[in-house]
Amino acid sequence: MPRHVAIIMDGNGRWAKKNGVSRLAGHNQGMLAMKEIIKKADMMGIKYLTVYAFSTENWKRSQEEVGGIFNLLVKFVGSELAELDENNVKVHILGEYREKVPGAAVASIDRALETTADNDGLQFNIALNYGSRAEITRAVKRICHLTESGVIKSEEVTEEMIAMALYTGNDNGNIPDPDLIIRTSGEERLSNFLLWQAAYSEFAFTDTLWPDFTPEEFESIIEEFSTRGRRFGGRI
Repeated sequence: MPRHVAIIMDGNGRWAKKNGVSRLAGHNQGMLAMKEIIKKADMMGIKYLTVYAFSTENWKRSQEEVGGIFNLLVKFVGSELAELDENNVKVHILGEYREKVPGAAVASIDRALETTADNDGLQFNIALNYGSRAEITRAVKRICHLTESGVIKSEEVTEEMIAMALYTGNDNGNIPDPDLIIRTSGEERLSNFLLWQAAYSEFAFTDTLWPDFTPEEFESIIEEFSTRGRRFGGRI
């Protein structure tokens, strides 16, 4: 059983086009799919689930689509927070969500973080206004500040120190690197997602568009993952 599963939830727009509905309707259907995967991951005993909800590049989309996505986030928190809390799910955010995210969405996020802060079940990480290159740049700046102020010497910088300075590091309780990264919709790339953390991750790609991704397919991928031999650069 993987301890940490990360998902690139791709295909909402193509699902909408395929079904003759608006892109926002596609995002709404994707949100419903995400809700079911959270439940399934929790039921299966997965400790960490990370979803790529909104990237730093997604701001290039139309203002209407971007606004609609964040309205759906507010809707999700409003309708699902009580159940998440009841099921002992802990919500975390990966990314600089306070910088550009609309105020109503920020308020909803803060409420989710505060409400679930003491939970110790499934940790649900939402990558929001997230980009891995920006994350690594931020970590380098943090470490540069430590060297410039004399707290550490440059030769003392370690991989562990860099990892601690990432969004998945000390601020969020040292989230372990993902064992498995799933991407839907047939694309086979990381798209600036968890580049540092994915060094030894296994990958699973499916042609299924995200709104059609079911708990059954998720479980099937997890079962296939369990048959893989992970050597981390070593030998069997």
